[in-house]
Amino acid sequence: MQNINRKKVLISPLDWGLGHTTRCISIVRILLDNEVSVIVACNTEQKVLLQQEFNNIEFIYLNGYNITYPKNHKLFPLKLSFQLPKILLSIIKEHRWLQKTIDKHSIDVVISDNRYGLYYSKAPCVFITHQLTIKAPFSWLEYLLQQINYRFINRFTECWVPDFAGEKNIAGLLSHPKRLPNIPVHYIGPLARFVKDKATEIRYQFCIILSGPEPQRTILEDIILRQLPSISESFLLVRGKLGGKVINSKLPNVTVKNHLKGTDLQAAIQASEFIITRSGYTSVMELMALQKKSILIPTPGQTEQEYLAKQLMKQQWAWCIDQKDFNLMDSLKQASNFTYRLPDTSTDLLDGFIKKFL
Repeated sequence: MQNINRKKVLISPLDWGLGHTTRCISIVRILLDNEVSVIVACNTEQKVLLQQEFNNIEFIYLNGYNITYPKNHKLFPLKLSFQLPKILLSIIKEHRWLQKTIDKHSIDVVISDNRYGLYYSKAPCVFITHQLTIKAPFSWLEYLLQQINYRFINRFTECWVPDFAGEKNIAGLLSHPKRLPNIPVHYIGPLARFVKDKATEIRYQFCIILSGPEPQRTILEDIILRQLPSISESFLLVRGKLGGKVINSKLPNVTVKNHLKGTDLQAAIQASEFIITRSGYTSVMELMALQKKSILIPTPGQTEQEYLAKQLMKQQWAWCIDQKDFNLMDSLKQASNFTYRLPDTSTDLLDGFIKKFL
């Protein structure tokens, strides 16, 4: 019989790519281990992904911000500015939705991963972000964006930052600005669904994991598919598509998968010598958890990923290159000659922090 005194936690990740969703997996696991009832508010694609990991959580449909990208990345700031009214309207709608949902489902705690409208005075509401600083081409714009960012964050009870406190951290100024929000800020360590296993036999020299918003995901895929025939090394290509037509490779050294669930993806990463993927923050946290050498390609126009790539390259934690300069064969040679200094990011901060919070 269900314990009626169990705490009920609503968790909702942003729909800007699937990284926000996958990094919530470790939080959900700890909540379930502590006998908490978990409800996830998300869209259909996010639900499909999470159902592959859990069969004992409840889902509520919540529409996302549905941000779209232009084909020409130079137009992204302009296109994003045109979408700001839509984003603000989504924030207002989700705030009103939360007020009704807390009462209807007797929610005790709300955990929002970058969804700005999920705050309400009737329950403790946590905001998760690694972007306390939102990078911009101009310093005045960066300052303005931080002011707007903090104005929303300060409406929550507290803020969780998935990074280390102190100088040895992953996200640099993104997560460690000179000025913090007014609410309590806690550095909870990296959020990675993967835990490094014992030594795994290498099956692939390179594993390519495509992710992120369209059309840039497809643009990078096309670049790679055109160049694959010139490569003799063994490759695994994970397209990052939950549905759609399956591509069958005609090359004997290339294996193609549309999507891999968490356990299979971890096994594939650990069975590969190098990983080629975007410099999305969740991807970076997972690769560091598995201590894997990587070639990172920031999504063009996404200033956060471009900054993070430079930060990681500087620390010799990853080999990074812009998409416009990316050549598969050259990148493989350069990464093979690159001196990686992979950090030890193993931590039990998250488990202890959530137990204390509960």
